[in-house]
Amino acid sequence: MKFEINAARALAEAGLETLGYGPAEKSLIAGHLLDCELRGLGFSGLARVLSIADRLKATPGVKTEMKLLKESPVSARVDGGDTIGYLVAEWATDLAIAKSQTSGIAVIGASDTWYTGMLSYYAERVVAEDLVVMIASNASPWVAPQGGAEGVYGTNPICFGFPSTDEPVIWDIGTSAIIHAQVVEALRHGVALPENVAVDAFGAPTTDPQAALSGAFLPWGGHRGSGLGLVVQMLGMLSGSPMMPGELKDFGFLIIAIRPDLLVELEDFKQQISDYADTVRQTTPLAGGPAVRMPFDRSRQERARRLAEGYIEISQSTIDALELMIKDQRP
Repeated sequence: MKFEINAARALAEAGLETLGYGPAEKSLIAGHLLDCELRGLGFSGLARVLSIADRLKATPGVKTEMKLLKESPVSARVDGGDTIGYLVAEWATDLAIAKSQTSGIAVIGASDTWYTGMLSYYAERVVAEDLVVMIASNASPWVAPQGGAEGVYGTNPICFGFPSTDEPVIWDIGTSAIIHAQVVEALRHGVALPENVAVDAFGAPTTDPQAALSGAFLPWGGHRGSGLGLVVQMLGMLSGSPMMPGELKDFGFLIIAIRPDLLVELEDFKQQISDYADTVRQTTPLAGGPAVRMPFDRSRQERARRLAEGYIEISQSTIDALELMIKDQRP
């Protein structure tokens, strides 16, 4: 159903407040979830509040404080203290921006976190500061390697961002055929998964979300995506996560930010990125096909459209579940 944007944000914040998040925390998390909705990624949007509630219920009293474990002028290692990733990754991003602006480059690793959300959300912040960025985040071993039937790495997104004189270029992908949030959403709504994205505990193809959660998701892009997913898992280890994180815990988040003028003149670089993006968009499309797009064009256009319309689309069942959760948890 259509849901007014400000009302959606208020609903998300109310749900997060009942889960114990303070004013600044609920505002930051809700902003991330709303951006997912605006970009048409509802499985990572307001429904995520319900998943956060499930996770906190499953592991009560674990969270401690975020803290720096080690630091240099160009690096930092953050202990997330089992804090949700929206907050941990935001702090890591702040550190990456500040250190790279001062020293030219920054490498920040964060561990002991979960649910970091869309990496492009942080990348947009970094490229807005005229920095090039790479971000990777590993997760629980839900995904089987190419040819395998057991999970050994996470859905493991990786993201790159480049500033330009026009819109920045951002590429953000998951390395599995389906992401965890999509499977959880399918289970919550009682719908089947697409074909060829998951196997059950016996290694047989399945479209049953529960069977997929008990088995494994398949890699995106065959052996190429499988290899990239394995690399992201190891980059998470570089950030301090264990080799095989537990269920929705101990994720690693790595962000590297680079000031372009370490190597080239900034404005020339930004102009070249802008010109190159235009060149790609002007590529002759396949016969009968749509115009060629750059990565992130669709997300940007969807967000602009929904902001102009003033509403997003959210399922009634998600709204009902959130309102019931808020009612049940309020004193």
